[in-house]
Amino acid sequence: MFEELLQAPALSSLLGILAGLLVIHLLYSSWTFQGKHTHPPGPRCLPLLGNLLQVDLSRLDQSLFKLSKKYGPVFTLHLGLKKIVVLAGTKTVRQALINHAEEFGDRESSPLFHDLSKGHGIVFSNGESWKEMRRFALTTLRDFGMGKRLSEQKIIEECQYMTEEFQKHEGKAFDTKIPITYATSNIISGVIFGKRFDYKDPVIRDMVKNDQDAVLLSGSPSILIYDVFPWLGPWLKNWRDLMRAIENNKQHLLQLINSLKETFNPDICRCFVDAFWTRKLNLEESGAQGLHLHSENLVYTVLDLFGAGTETTSNTLRWGLLLMSKYPQIQDRVQEELSRVVGVRQVQMEDRKNLPYTDAVIHETQRLANIVPMSVTHSTSRDVTFQGYFIEKGTTVLPLLTSVLYDETEWKTPNTFNPSHFLDEEGKFIRRDAFLPFSAGRRACLGEGLARMELFLFFTHLLQHFRFTPAPGISEDEVDLTPIVGFTLSPPLHQLCAVSRY
Repeated sequence: MFEELLQAPALSSLLGILAGLLVIHLLYSSWTFQGKHTHPPGPRCLPLLGNLLQVDLSRLDQSLFKLSKKYGPVFTLHLGLKKIVVLAGTKTVRQALINHAEEFGDRESSPLFHDLSKGHGIVFSNGESWKEMRRFALTTLRDFGMGKRLSEQKIIEECQYMTEEFQKHEGKAFDTKIPITYATSNIISGVIFGKRFDYKDPVIRDMVKNDQDAVLLSGSPSILIYDVFPWLGPWLKNWRDLMRAIENNKQHLLQLINSLKETFNPDICRCFVDAFWTRKLNLEESGAQGLHLHSENLVYTVLDLFGAGTETTSNTLRWGLLLMSKYPQIQDRVQEELSRVVGVRQVQMEDRKNLPYTDAVIHETQRLANIVPMSVTHSTSRDVTFQGYFIEKGTTVLPLLTSVLYDETEWKTPNTFNPSHFLDEEGKFIRRDAFLPFSAGRRACLGEGLARMELFLFFTHLLQHFRFTPAPGISEDEVDLTPIVGFTLSPPLHQLCAVSRY
């Protein structure tokens, strides 16, 4: 990662910085372990570097999962000068995020998160701004039918466009990434902007690419190092590329927002952006102060919604199709159930209760794919004693979702694709406490309802119409499931054949 450094500061300056940081670290460590409180255990750390040499930054979640087996479900790790308390295992993560939602409900204030949001929006913000924008977003998304019939109809319409793209390949191998990603981005774009984009539209193509680049870069080892030593930023190519991708998408969104503003009519609410301006206008007319309803918050909230509404859902769908090609016997059972229960008509959400095996396959895909393995780091809002350990206010907290979705005490075969994890002995679908792909508590994904609907409708529609097999020359056993690691876990580069069933 350090080969990305294009130049270095003068040696004397660098040594001065390192010496200063070392002193700060020693003083901090000395202060941290004083007093009568019992702090979470953890591996011994080196001055300045902390535990950086003891973890694999290319798969940090797996390193932390291994450490949890040695140090327990609540342990301390130091990445450089940055202290992190890791929460591992279903019981611990649920207890913290649900039973102690207030104490563990803040977002970490890190250099990376500041770069991504400047303290605005929803995902990386805190305080009253976060409360007001999340409340507004939830209300508005529900008004636009999130998880309801209106959203269902939009998804069903988009299914047709996506199917046409698949059919163009006439059963030959192709990368499913483009049509699936554009389809999912169109659902959230319909909510935000009141429109869908043609799959060839250069704006949506560039926005999707920027979003994918940002997700990949933000989880790279060099950016993790930057988050620990932010003064490295200007010399890191990945950091510069990340900032460029974010800025490019911000400019695209500003143009879309401004074009909507030119035709804004407070009596006709077309989309999320219109709802924001209407809310702001109503508050101003009533004499109330909407301190947080300003343009920067709108832009970064839209940036959050577009990114979260595109990347995770599309990745999960791509994982699902890849798994169907690797396990044809499971694909057979899904298609048999769909044919028996639904036939050739369009699947609807009300069918889900009669499609337990298909529902189990979708849930198992989410579990095994483990799209956001380390959640988004939290911070304690106040001093808290948790499971007998004292955790100071402002401590970075990492709910390790890998340890929940792969919890050996909760899942019979945690490392294997096994839909029976979500089925009882009679073949009926069962819910599981350890199923937390959307996290939990105050910071749970606010688009969960929409994402669940998209996953079900898109997946069933594709399995109704196509048989998925590996590209020619690749056997089912040879299908690779090694993820591409970024902020999320994406499927490896691959191509599939989508053979029409009708």
